[in-house]
Amino acid sequence: MQLKVKNLTVSYDKIKALHGISFSLNQGEIVTIIGANGAGKSTTLRAISRMLPCEANSKIEFMGEDILKYSTDKVVSKLGISHVPEGRMIFGNLTITENLTLACFARKNKNKIKKDKKWVFDLFPRLEERKDQLAGTLSGGEQQMLAVSRAYMSGKKIMLLDEPSMGLAPILMLDMFNSLKEINKLGTTILLVEQNARLALKFAQRGYVLENGNLVLKGNSKDLLKDPKVKQAYLGA
Repeated sequence: MQLKVKNLTVSYDKIKALHGISFSLNQGEIVTIIGANGAGKSTTLRAISRMLPCEANSKIEFMGEDILKYSTDKVVSKLGISHVPEGRMIFGNLTITENLTLACFARKNKNKIKKDKKWVFDLFPRLEERKDQLAGTLSGGEQQMLAVSRAYMSGKKIMLLDEPSMGLAPILMLDMFNSLKEINKLGTTILLVEQNARLALKFAQRGYVLENGNLVLKGNSKDLLKDPKVKQAYLGA
């Protein structure tokens, strides 16, 4: 088991956002968390990447090691867990190349960095064509490509993705998910939070359903796609 989350509890002031949820990821898996707006999906990813404090008795382990003792930057640089947040959060006043270079702040092997940069440019040729362009002038689809590439360059053992399809046209949405599959083929485990439940379940091998900060369903994606409760609540059926 690569990532294990147990009794994860997070509050905003006195309002509980997560009520002691537990789940796990195996190495090389693609797993999705689906749910309505406000269910706690983004909060879950932020807690794993240490952007939010967790309450007592919460446990998050990576390969048996306690993540909660690490700061956010060390979760990336030491553990190799990267986070593509909702809204992308790229540096708009820097070029594509500068964004990717900055993502490698903790890496020392220049040859490996060069190889990885070539790989992401092969995966997203449009980024190479615009490599000297300011990131803030890119289209929404191009910015999402950059956000994913930056995450790959910074830490690629596990990639946490928050709403990667948001704002993308259908064809770009499918291209993005196909690119994520290529990243997964290289061994990167993916934990995906996605509003488009049908797309997420078709992409992932397993899924969890989050409602009001509680995990209420889990299973392989094929079964969840057929589940009457999931179909009624999230698939428009």
